[in-house]
Amino acid sequence: MISLIMLGSVINYLTRSTLAVAAPTVLQELHITAREYSWIVGAFQGAIMAQPVCGYVLDVLGLRIGFAIFAISWSFVNMAHSLANSWPALACLRGLLGFSEGSANPAGMKATSEWFPAKERGLAGGIYNIGASVGSMLAPPLVAWAILAYNWRAAFLITGSLGLIWAVLWLLFYQSPDRHGGLSEQERAYISSGQEKHLQSDGSRPSLAKILADRNFWGIAVPRLLADPTWGTLSFWLPLYLSSVRHMDLKQIALFAWMPFLAADFGCVFGGLVAMRVQKRFGISIINARRCAFTLGALLMLGVGFVGFVKSPYAAIALLSLGGFAHQTLSVTVITMSSDLFRKNEVATAAGMAGTFGNAGLLIFSLLIGGLVATVGYTPFFICLGLLDLLGAAVLWTLVRERDTAPGRVQTLQGAI
Repeated sequence: MISLIMLGSVINYLTRSTLAVAAPTVLQELHITAREYSWIVGAFQGAIMAQPVCGYVLDVLGLRIGFAIFAISWSFVNMAHSLANSWPALACLRGLLGFSEGSANPAGMKATSEWFPAKERGLAGGIYNIGASVGSMLAPPLVAWAILAYNWRAAFLITGSLGLIWAVLWLLFYQSPDRHGGLSEQERAYISSGQEKHLQSDGSRPSLAKILADRNFWGIAVPRLLADPTWGTLSFWLPLYLSSVRHMDLKQIALFAWMPFLAADFGCVFGGLVAMRVQKRFGISIINARRCAFTLGALLMLGVGFVGFVKSPYAAIALLSLGGFAHQTLSVTVITMSSDLFRKNEVATAAGMAGTFGNAGLLIFSLLIGGLVATVGYTPFFICLGLLDLLGAAVLWTLVRERDTAPGRVQTLQGAI
């Protein structure tokens, strides 16, 4: 099941990264400026902030049917990019794409909460989040090949069609644990026994007001607001940075732009492993262990601040790769915490709402890059990326509290490190 979810994440991030890789060609052919491109990126980020709607739909309709609907939608919208002839048309399509692709994170968290005991959710979440890195990593060589062999319009048709194939596989093979015919009773018991009893579904529909009133929600939403600009910078601005500042051509971009995402793959697994190891080694709670993993990732992110100061483009790629590794180490950790803090019938909605804040941070950062990069360059933005996650770590340690197993009670964390 986690492999199926990961494959869906690969397709999701491959399609959303297609424009970023094709951007140097598309912008030149359609005479689009950097500022107009930032509005195109902004349309995607503005629409993807509707993740709470996606999460609510998934919680109400069920993961299997709901996610299939979203996947089919984003596949057709991505293919429609091939018909665009102006930046407003691209902006409209990016908005539609952002809304439908916003379902991926809530769906992944809902599947993880259904299929894995608490102690394994961090690693499972890291595995499915590898899909984000792999999809972004595959985009540069695949899209560059499509452009060189055909044209940029063909790139969108190819990546969009892959989503339709995955949607069929999803409908054929995904089921929840209580309905999956391949599970033994022992396997069902193992999954159930390892999950928090106080986080089981109470059968009600998720309440947005209740989630917003919970300090734990803000404890994971604000760090996402501060952390997600890193992923957006790598996904949407890296090819343009390598082209305009490091003077790489399309072939060189295809050779190097995937490396930060390969490093991010290792970060996805590293974050989950660190949390598991820290919990076992020091005997602390899963919440404290996840916060330790987030803090480690935040410290590693400091290296990104030096990208603008190194002369060698290869050193810049190495530092950006460190950023990809560090970001996924902390990002996967905080994303997973929605399944540690909310009931099963609230997980997708809570994850989607936190994702809204993450994408809001990405939107603001992208608009600032588009508006200021011509005058101040990229260096100030890399410095900011290196510092924001330290602030996010402070928020995570300050706001989040573990829930007691007794309904309605909250206990403060013990043994804080």
